Amino acid sequence: MSDKKEKLYWRRLDNSAKIFPISAGKKYSTVFRLSVVLKEMIQPDILKQAVEKALEQYAFFRVRLKSGFFWNYLEYNPKRVVVEKEREYPCQYIEPKENNQYLFKVTYFDKKINIDIFHSLTDGNSGVMFFREIVYNYIELTHQETFQEELRIKRKFDVSTEDSYIKHYDKKSKGNNSSKKAYKLVGRKIKLGAVSAIHEIINLQQLKEEAKKNEATITQYLTAVLIYAIYQANYVKHKGKKPIKVCIPVNLKKYFPSNTISNFFSYITVEAEMQKENLHSFDKILAFVKKDFEKKLMPEEIQKTMSGNVKLGTNPFIKVIPLAVKKPIVRLSYLEIRKYTTTTFSNIGRIGIIGKYQEYIEDFFMLIAPEPVEKIKCSACSFDKHIVFTFTSILDDCQIEKAFYQFLKEKNIDVMIESNEILEI
Repeated sequence: MSDKKEKLYWRRLDNSAKIFPISAGKKYSTVFRLSVVLKEMIQPDILKQAVEKALEQYAFFRVRLKSGFFWNYLEYNPKRVVVEKEREYPCQYIEPKENNQYLFKVTYFDKKINIDIFHSLTDGNSGVMFFREIVYNYIELTHQETFQEELRIKRKFDVSTEDSYIKHYDKKSKGNNSSKKAYKLVGRKIKLGAVSAIHEIINLQQLKEEAKKNEATITQYLTAVLIYAIYQANYVKHKGKKPIKVCIPVNLKKYFPSNTISNFFSYITVEAEMQKENLHSFDKILAFVKKDFEKKLMPEEIQKTMSGNVKLGTNPFIKVIPLAVKKPIVRLSYLEIRKYTTTTFSNIGRIGIIGKYQEYIEDFFMLIAPEPVEKIKCSACSFDKHIVFTFTSILDDCQIEKAFYQFLKEKNIDVMIESNEILEI
């Protein structure tokens, strides 16, 4: 892409991305974070080089957000990327002016590199691809004697920016959203806008064996443990009556052919009616979760949910409303939608790293931003021999996190705890 073309470069937001700039703010940042812990202290100047080099390959991310008459859009960003020492809580709203208008923010602290990404730019799975390229570049630049130019791994970048939602949705498909509002986690909030991050670093092999013994996938098993922990530590104490509803993002590339670097995800919602379904033990909760997953992950059900969401973004009435008028309408709608979920659990799975680079890496984390309605959000990713389950929370206690940890320990699964020390288990 020439300099002249770069200055003219722009693209529409994908169907999911349209909503985030309108609803986002300091309370609802719609930001997720990926972190890597290396075995050496981070060198800031080299990290900047690594990010700039990654942007040469992922030029789609060298963009800034602009306001059109009807929708926001993305255009080429000529400014340099800001890379700075970590000073804020994770997943904070990315202030455009302080970040040279970029929709991602790279920070570091000791041996850790973070990237916070605004969801309008991309989703978790594509975010991993970009972040992994930064990590590869950083390792190559800091160990040039090992990674000589002729020995560096040639990495393929077969990606596009197509809106795969529009390409694959079914205009005739009807949505299947639940009309029941969800149980909301109860408790005092942490003061001064702080965010607690507690990482439960779980032995992956032991967890696999326990899940297999119960004929469950890892995501199903962890979802059931999460519901059980909420039930024990919050629901019973506050005499909950509404269903515990867990939103699970789904990577649509597993269902539809797509190489887009833009957002392409949907979700299922596990709706656990504790009294009605008599879900008072872990075994009953797990059996319910497995059955619900099986039903809702059927391709036709995924198609319904995805198509229903696309129809909102393509609605002719909504399309012709000026952006300034859309904003208050969408924000109110977003607040209302949040009432139908207790929490979100996103498992992006294994972060695959080329073998020769693995020896420089300790672990990966993923975090997603909690918010006033979903006061705790959960995420997981695996690397090497561990899977890290992370709670990000604005609640001033960690009873749910503790119940989750204790349950796994009772199953003889090894778990280590790391945190940002806002709360301690």
